Amino acid sequence: MKKPVADSDPRPAKMCYSHIGGKLGQLLAEAFLEKGWIAKESPDSKHFYITPAGEKELTRMGIDLTQIK
Repeated sequence: MKKPVADSDPRPAKMCYSHIGGKLGQLLAEAFLEKGWIAKESPDSKHFYITPAGEKELTRMGIDLTQIK
């Protein structure tokens, strides 16, 4: 049985260079993919891009996307 994140690791997120790592980073990436906010050019690519839907929703959340372009 899988333990809740809080029980398995008291530090579910970490800053790694200039990105969020750890379980939180993984969960955010998975959620953004499922929602269609980010995508890859090809399945084997390591790089993601923000989709038009992602631009709309992330901006609506108050995220300044000019900081990453």
